[in-house]
Amino acid sequence: MIVKVGVVQESPVFLDKKGTLDKLENLVKGYASENYNLLVFPESFIPGYPRGFDFGTRVGSRSDEGRELYQQYREQSIDLESYDLKYLETLSKENEVYLVIGVTEKQSHSGSLYCSMLYISPTDGLMGVHRKIKPTGSERVIWAEAAGESLVTFQTKIGRLGGLICWENYMPQARMSMYGKGVEIYIAPTADARDSWISTMKHIALEGRCFVLGCNQFFTKSMYPESFQSLVKTEQEIMCKGGSVIVSPLGEIIQGPLFDTEGILSAELDLEDIGRSKLDFDVIGHYSRPDIFSMEINGQPDIIQEKSFQKPN
Repeated sequence: MIVKVGVVQESPVFLDKKGTLDKLENLVKGYASENYNLLVFPESFIPGYPRGFDFGTRVGSRSDEGRELYQQYREQSIDLESYDLKYLETLSKENEVYLVIGVTEKQSHSGSLYCSMLYISPTDGLMGVHRKIKPTGSERVIWAEAAGESLVTFQTKIGRLGGLICWENYMPQARMSMYGKGVEIYIAPTADARDSWISTMKHIALEGRCFVLGCNQFFTKSMYPESFQSLVKTEQEIMCKGGSVIVSPLGEIIQGPLFDTEGILSAELDLEDIGRSKLDFDVIGHYSRPDIFSMEINGQPDIIQEKSFQKPN
């Protein structure tokens, strides 16, 4: 099976959900004519990754200004119980493309926010959500932790999809939770633009014997609205240089890394390369050594099967 994927390295209209949804729609419609099967968008693309913000927090104190900023951020976040979801599902259906989108997610029954990755099928709509199980550093101020039920994988017509967000990918057990479900296209939205991140993407591809789609955004200080400039005045102009990349199951870079610009990385993935790559290494097969090692994952769901998926004869 050949799957055409696009890793979209773009910036949001920061803290403007409607503006970012409009931009997302224009991007998806523009790429739809190029026959992509899957488009991937960066971590917290909607309403934006709040790089450089401290939300008025120090150990032992929080400011009124920080609370107001958090409320603004929450108001512009995605609510899956609202029209937000219908909008995204319709976008996927009308353009006949799978979408994996990084968002900050709010829930009507809770004041907490989650750094989430939405998996949307053009036939089934929202298949499921991965919510980050461990925000990093100051991210813990704004994003809550999810649990094992968020370690999701999906059997679709374009292969088995799964993945983790940003530094979750440094958690060995979390990676194994994906490998154990036979992930074929491993999706890794991130805010890490360092050169070392590319090595991580290559390692995961080699370890999991899967295709890896690493997706970041290119973002500059000037992209922040004027009202936020005082919060990032000490930051360099290029705040995130990108680094999106597509890697083969043998750890070879197919496309990228893309630095210092917005754009898209495009590749046609031959899923049979996954089987070929397992001749000499299979992390859940002949290299697993279940006589020595075992791992229990609390609450991880079974593979979610797309309703329209039919297993090939």
